[in-house]
Amino acid sequence: MPEKGKTVSLPTQAIGHEDKRLNNPTADAQALVSPDVIRIETCKKERDPSLDPQLIWIGKEDEDAEELTVEAPPIYIQEKIAPRTLIDELRRFSKQSEPEWEQGSFFADDYANFDGLDPWESVEYYQHDANWSNRMILGDSQRVMASLLVKEELAGKVQMIYLDPPYGIKFGSNWQMSARKRDVKDGNLADVTREVEQIKAFRDTWEKGINSYLSYLRDRLVLARDLLTESGSIFVQIGDENVHLVRALLDEIFGRENFVAQITFAKTSGATAQFLPGTSDYILWFARERERLKYNRLYESKSAKGTGGGEYRHELLPDGRVVPAGTSPEGRPFRLDNMTSPRVRENRTGYYPVDLDGRSFLPGAGEWKTHPEGMKRLIAAGRVVPRANSLGYLRFIDDFPAVAINTIWADTGVAGRPGEKIYVVQTGTKVPERCMLMATDPGDLVLDPTCGSGTTAYVAEQWGRRWITIDTSRVAITLARQRIIGAKYPAYLLADSAEGRAKERELSGAEAPATSPTSNVRKGFVYERVPHITLKSIANNPGIKEGMSAAEIDAAIKRHAETELLYDRPYEDKKKIRVAGRFTVESLSPHRAASFEIHTEQPTVADADSFLKSVLDNLIKAGVQNGWRNERLEFASLSPYPGKFLHAEGARRNGGDGTPLRIAVSVGPQYGTVDADWIKGAAREALRGVGFDLLLVCAFGFDAHASAAADEFNPSPGDFATVTEQRQLGRLPILMARMNAELAMGDTLLKKTGTANLFTVFGEPDVVIQPSADGVVVEIRGVDVYNPTTGELRGEGGIDDIAMWMIDTAYNEDQFCVRHIYFAGTEGKPDSLDPYTRLRKALRAEVDATAWESLYSTRSRPFPKPETGKIAIKVVNNYGDEVLKVYDVE
Repeated sequence: MPEKGKTVSLPTQAIGHEDKRLNNPTADAQALVSPDVIRIETCKKERDPSLDPQLIWIGKEDEDAEELTVEAPPIYIQEKIAPRTLIDELRRFSKQSEPEWEQGSFFADDYANFDGLDPWESVEYYQHDANWSNRMILGDSQRVMASLLVKEELAGKVQMIYLDPPYGIKFGSNWQMSARKRDVKDGNLADVTREVEQIKAFRDTWEKGINSYLSYLRDRLVLARDLLTESGSIFVQIGDENVHLVRALLDEIFGRENFVAQITFAKTSGATAQFLPGTSDYILWFARERERLKYNRLYESKSAKGTGGGEYRHELLPDGRVVPAGTSPEGRPFRLDNMTSPRVRENRTGYYPVDLDGRSFLPGAGEWKTHPEGMKRLIAAGRVVPRANSLGYLRFIDDFPAVAINTIWADTGVAGRPGEKIYVVQTGTKVPERCMLMATDPGDLVLDPTCGSGTTAYVAEQWGRRWITIDTSRVAITLARQRIIGAKYPAYLLADSAEGRAKERELSGAEAPATSPTSNVRKGFVYERVPHITLKSIANNPGIKEGMSAAEIDAAIKRHAETELLYDRPYEDKKKIRVAGRFTVESLSPHRAASFEIHTEQPTVADADSFLKSVLDNLIKAGVQNGWRNERLEFASLSPYPGKFLHAEGARRNGGDGTPLRIAVSVGPQYGTVDADWIKGAAREALRGVGFDLLLVCAFGFDAHASAAADEFNPSPGDFATVTEQRQLGRLPILMARMNAELAMGDTLLKKTGTANLFTVFGEPDVVIQPSADGVVVEIRGVDVYNPTTGELRGEGGIDDIAMWMIDTAYNEDQFCVRHIYFAGTEGKPDSLDPYTRLRKALRAEVDATAWESLYSTRSRPFPKPETGKIAIKVVNNYGDEVLKVYDVE
């Protein structure tokens, strides 16, 4: 027993999975990636234009003339995250921790064996089975699913897909441009997404209205179908605007014979309308193969005056009186059922007289529902009641106090507190939760190609399912990552645990297996259950004997009755704190080919040429702004340059002595990001021959490792060599400029948005590393801003745009493991939503206020000097842009 007044530390639990996944390459170890891994493969699917009937739309006939062809690029791991280790590190830091915590006896380092591979296997990508970790992938869902099919061989491995596509044809309705702003209004250009991947998705989806929407959806549904296992399900959430079209599309792809249900569920609020306001949305449920469908029946509680209790109008009191239902708390609500069946057995075993209360009864039409011996047991149990001309079966409401859910879900429209919503189109948890519990078991794999705020991943994690979630939006991934890291879940009792086996033995009386428990989640949880007493179970009950008392008969009925598991009500272990298991943040191959070649997802040559011309035309007009007044890089001339990575050469206007005069310009891909390889390729080109004084790389987005690549070429601080000398030393100043997404929207939107700064210097974090008594402390002091008028870098930017920052305190150059994480905040309080709200409450007795406040700071908690000699720091802004910097720590 703990001493009185002493805090009892609760162990932190995270569900692990015995399943494996192929070892994907990491973005940190690109130098070790072989050409076979880098190669973009092709996923091809045949189309069937002979379907009859089928939905027809503009462009479908042309699409059917060729097979569906989708690029399958490699998927790179950007971050490895172990929320349990993050929380335990915070508990260790807290001043209120117990001595045993200081000794590490309660701690689990989930990074120590994250993949379960030896050093050689870990870099032989796509060749070995690694420990399972859940996955959050940034990229177009079509290309990601193609990669899962072709490169990772996941065909037939996914148990459930939950797809929540855009409901209607509105440009801004499904996007959020910043992690801090979710008040998005349709038609307001200030709220238009600034992510080119999403602009590309919008053009693909809505360019031809409903026609391109159907093409967009069909291609993804085809890939989704092939990922599903034979017993798998797909659930498509959709509104009334397009439900009929999507239903027809699913009929084509999955087959009408595999339709399972169309579920109507209540929304949190009704939309305004000219006529009847809409108060519901829909779930279309299709099976991969209906005959093999996995299905767990779910129930709602039955009550006399509520769900399932409409026929229970009377109740039986202990003294035998019958009164209206609700009269007494001691009454048992009941209803009378028919005792006869229209079925006539061949030997007429159900046709016989029954004597009761001085009267004799014969079945009218058909036969009695049970044999003579069974009828005796029913009479002994007091379950047979004489009626005017027949017998009735007395069915109590607690014989089966549950009712199976149907296709109308009216209880999903309860709105949560406004602060609970973190994303503009965030889905409530109840709908995907029900779908998941019906169609999957613990340990099964769930895929969500439309991540949004990460609701499906959040629900899958809660219920012990493996998950993969995908989104084109960096903002969505930022919010989802934050949500999963800080989540607190109920610690459900695992059936394959010592505590779970003890509970199961208590509930069912079953003996525990002889083998030792391994906490295998695939064996499920220990669930609450309800009795399912039927006429048949009483009639065939061998425990009912003549001369038994009513109490003894009731006990025999309960003992031999069947039970139904309540899959949405597992038992919880209140002595444990449960957080999310290990997961990774990943992305598609960081950049596309440097030349504008034609691929399925690439722009056409004409589109690419037009895009490049538009960028250069606007660059010479606008110059490059760093956010400070009168600090702009302006061009006297700008002409095309015939390079692979370089696209233009420019001469600087009003350049002073010592400042870059001849500038090489590299324009990143129209729909994608610039990564380290792109930076290196452009720098090597710019250093050839006569060379340039400055390399300007313009892109819509930069991979987190791009900055590190630029550092390899940038002159060292205090390097007084001339520009020419720096070139000879392989040094070249590199300026990364983020292009405003208006450049990807076309001339019409570009004119309307009215944003002046089309090219803005990509700021980098100003980081200070300091020694401390406990090791090392890192501080983010601001953002370095490049002055294009002088070529100098100064740390004068603020930290307002930082959404979160992370540290790998033992960086090994092969992978980035998030060992410390911090969020935007002021004086120890979060600036926006607090991802640790529930954990803070659960751990308030163990983690002091100082430890919690440290999460919302620009100064890290101290940590030991790394044995690797390096740390890595990743900073994420409110737009989802990331910068990773590596530092030597001696």
